[in-house]
Parts: sequence; structure tokens; C-alpha cells
Amino acid sequence: MSTFLTGYILFSLLVLGLFNYMLRKQKDVQEEETVVEKELAPQAAREMALGASRAKVVATIMLGAFVAILNQTLINVALPHMMSDFNVETSTIQWLVTGYMLVNGVLIPISPFLIAKFPTKKLFLSGMTFFAVGALICSFAPSFAVILTGRLIQAVGAGIIMQLMIVVMLTIFPPEKRGVAMGTVGIAMMFAPAIGPTLSGWLVEHYSWRLLFDIVLPIAIIDIVLAFIWLKNTPKTANPTLDVRGAVYSTLGFGGVLYGFSEAGSNGWGSTEVAISIVIGVFFLILFTWRCFTAEHPILNLRVFKYSVFTLTTIIGCVLNMALFAAMVLLPVYLQNIRGFTPLDSGLLLLPGAIVMAIMSPISGMIFDRIGVRALAIVGLIITVVTTWEFSQLTLDTPYRHILWLYIFRMLGMSMLSMTIMTAGLNVLPRHLYSHGTATANTLRQVASSLGTAFLVTVMSNRAKFHAENYRNELTLNNPTAVDLVSQLKRLIPSDEAVTQLLYGLVQQRSAVEGINDAFIVATGLALLALVLSFFLKGKKKEPVQEG
Repeated sequence: MSTFLTGYILFSLLVLGLFNYMLRKQKDVQEEETVVEKELAPQAAREMALGASRAKVVATIMLGAFVAILNQTLINVALPHMMSDFNVETSTIQWLVTGYMLVNGVLIPISPFLIAKFPTKKLFLSGMTFFAVGALICSFAPSFAVILTGRLIQAVGAGIIMQLMIVVMLTIFPPEKRGVAMGTVGIAMMFAPAIGPTLSGWLVEHYSWRLLFDIVLPIAIIDIVLAFIWLKNTPKTANPTLDVRGAVYSTLGFGGVLYGFSEAGSNGWGSTEVAISIVIGVFFLILFTWRCFTAEHPILNLRVFKYSVFTLTTIIGCVLNMALFAAMVLLPVYLQNIRGFTPLDSGLLLLPGAIVMAIMSPISGMIFDRIGVRALAIVGLIITVVTTWEFSQLTLDTPYRHILWLYIFRMLGMSMLSMTIMTAGLNVLPRHLYSHGTATANTLRQVASSLGTAFLVTVMSNRAKFHAENYRNELTLNNPTAVDLVSQLKRLIPSDEAVTQLLYGLVQQRSAVEGINDAFIVATGLALLALVLSFFLKGKKKEPVQEG
């Protein structure tokens, strides 16, 4: 523990030193910006208004996105320890994840209003400040209510940061260079979830879960310093008014649906709570859609769906998210609950795939800029279909190395898909619809992820029960194989009760694996659907941007 504290103090001193260095350099940077802006044409000056250079803007925005996503994935492994410390049940502690997701889901539709209303620098600093304050509260939280409050505050900041990141990338990069830019964004969006479980597993095993928040806090502070110095306040282009009725409808609609889907994974689709939540959510989503088409200044401009490429890529992205989340939910269950691997072991399995993703995402972006999205999507989805199908063949003794390689190839396929498909859709939108297109696509993807997670967990649970019943029906006196197995076990284990418990454990293990395999088969079908849809995408020849 003393080693970590020493490192933490040194890290904090490094932050202060960096802050001091940047303050001394700020004057030189401002003078350089003034010279550059005078030499640029008015349009180019607006393009560069976000900062001294694109590299600085990208570094600042990506660091914020990385730490926000990292924090979201760190906490999962620590939930059992938090349950013990706060003396709460599983259904209660899950609110640290569910509440975070709900706030994000509610904030996404409102983000276009925030982006239009406030300057980029001020909005980003606000988001990072929310995030840092939330991390500080969580670190010292004496009770569950306090840590939940901190998590919700963090979620507000993360929701702002994630939406702003994509809009900024679309603004400062021309269409022909957005592939590499969004591929770089993909590193933060996929690398953080991959290293999160490994880092979290190691820290929880050796130290306290509170260090998970102590780690992200200095990174957030560094990013606030970078944003304060490197980002510039862009001139306001509009002064929109908030559609309050639309905001209320979206909050109740998306909140209800997301909550219902998340609870369905644990409580089942037949739960009264799940049914009521989804019905209320769908009702208000209908009102929200009607409001978007009738209000003079809607929260979300659904005219983005006039652009066929955007509509198609959004559908593919939603279907793909439903399939891809299978591995993120089902693999830890298989590795830890069935195979007995530690959280650290299961986290380490994800690391090589994360490295492949980090290397390949910018390369995929370069390929996208040269040949378009169609070929990348088809190749990436073929790899995804094959690897997802292979994951449906798991057994009780599947080698760790085999699973590792499957996951690496799956990440290779994802690196061709994660950001390129979204970029292809957003590229056809006019500038004034960037924030609306980003918010719409991300909202629908998040809903699809929640629906896919709940649906596949339900498939796994129901099919596991089905297989368990079949195994129990086979263990009868009329089955010679079963009788022979019981006889062999009785010769090794004299106690009938011990034999019964052993057989029950084997049945539960085998049925759980079969249930996971069935869920992966369904995920394979979803990936196959996305593959079919990808053939309707276009290659290098892009549709002209329409101003409507």
C-alpha cells in the first residue's frame, strides 16, 4: 500500500509540475495562434478555432473520452467487494452500473442543445469537472447513497464528453480525413474497456476498490489543465431554446426503456417491474418522436433519417452492437463462474485483443479514407460472424489459448467496424446536423446494446434451464450410460449424497455452457444480418452532402 501511495504522491506532483509548465508556455502558444489565425482565410480560421492545432485538440478530447470509458469498465469487477463494504444486495449495488447508464442515455438526446448553446471549451471543461468531482466523491464515499451520487455526477460528465468528442472530430477534419481521425477515436472507445477488467482485477485483489477512482482522478485533472490551455472558446453560432416537453418525453422514454432492458437481464422479461418500465418508456418515446416532428426547435432533429446512408449505417450499428455485447457479457460468466478463472486471468485474456484494436483502428481509418466503408464492413463482419460462431462451440475444457486467439480475431474484425460504419453515416450529413446525427446514432446504439444484453442473457438463462432438464431426464435407471457413470462414481465416492451433489454440479456446469453456446448462436445470427445489410453500403464513391 505504501508503494502505491508513494507513486500516487509523485504522480500528483507531476500533475502540478505539468500545470506550471503549461502556464509558462501559454503566452507563447497564444501568440502563435494569433499569427496563424491572421494568415488563414476566414473559413480556415473557423476550422482551427477549437485550438492551436488539431493534434492538441484530438489529444485533449481523446484523453477525456478514454478516462470516462475506463472508469465505466473498472467498476464491474469491484461490485462484489462494494456489496460487502456497504452491506447491500446485488439488486442494490447494480444501480452503480444501471444508474450510470440511465443518466448517459437520458443525456444523449439533450446533447445537441448543449453543444449548440455553449462554447466547446466551456462545455468540455464542465463535463470533465463533473467527472472529476464525481470521482472524488466516490473515492471517499462513506455509504452507498453517497457513492451512487458520485457515480451519477460522473455520468453527467461522461455523457457530455462522449457526444462532444465525435462532433469535434467531424468539425475539425474534412470528410476525406475522417476515417483516420475516427479510427483514432476507436482506440479510446475500445482499448479502455479491454484494459479496464485487467487493471481492476489486479487492484481489487491487492488493494482497495477505492483506488479505482483515485487512479482516474489525476488523469481527469490533467485533462482539465490541457483543455484550459489548448482548447479555445468557439464563437456561438446559435442561441437555441430548450424544448422542455421534448426533454421530459426523452428522459422518461429512454430512461424507462433502458431501465427495463437492463433489469430484464436479471429479473426476466416476465417481471412486472420490467414490463411496466418498458411500456411507460415506449409510450413516452412515441410522444418524443411526435414532438421531434412537430416542434419548431426539437431536441433531436430526426430529419437525419432522410439520408439513406445514415439510416442504413445506424441500423447496421444497432444490430452489430446487439451481437458484439454477447462476448462482453457472456465470456466473463463462462471464464469466472464456470471455468474458475480469476478476474485478473479473465481480464488478461482481453489484453492482446485490445492491443490489436489499438494498432488496427487507425489503419482501418486510413483504408476507409481510400476505399470507403463497404469492403471494410464486409471483411470485418465475415470475421465477426466466424469468430462468434466459434464462441458457440465452448466446452468445459476449451483451452485458454484457443479462447484468447478467438478474441484477438474478433477484435481484428471489430477494428474494421467500430468507427468506420458510424463515420460513413455521419459523413453524408450537413454540418448543422452533426450533433443531431451523433446523438441519434449513439442513443439508438445504446438502446440496442441494452436490448441485446438483456435478450442474450435471457436466452442463456432459459436455454441453460432447458438443457439442465434434459440432462436430468437422461440420468434415469433406464439409461445404461447413466447407470454405469453412477456406478463408477460410487466406487470412487462411497457417500450417495456426495455422488448426488457431484452429478448436480456437473449438470449445472454443462447446462450453463450449453446455454452460453446457444446465446452465441443467436449473436451469430445477428452478426450475419449485419453482414447481409453491409452489402448495400457504398464504396469510395460517396453521396453528395445535401443541405436540408
